[in-house]
Amino acid sequence: MKRYTVSLVRERLSEALDEAEKGVPVIIERKGVRYRLAVDKPASARKARQPQVEILDPAVADGQWTWNWTPGGLKFRAKRRT
Repeated sequence: MKRYTVSLVRERLSEALDEAEKGVPVIIERKGVRYRLAVDKPASARKARQPQVEILDPAVADGQWTWNWTPGGLKFRAKRRT
């Protein structure tokens, strides 16, 4: 266990934070009142999202398509080869 006074922890804050991060209990005293320095672990990372659209056509998956605007909406067509 590490003990610091308030004046000492002002000088050595990074040291106190490193000790607490390592799991060593850190106590800071001020006028007879003890404070415990604790580390909160970050929340677990979120899972990667699953795609909302499933691509069934291999030509679409390979990017071999485009679309045209028409009065009825979008129409897919194959890309021209260059």
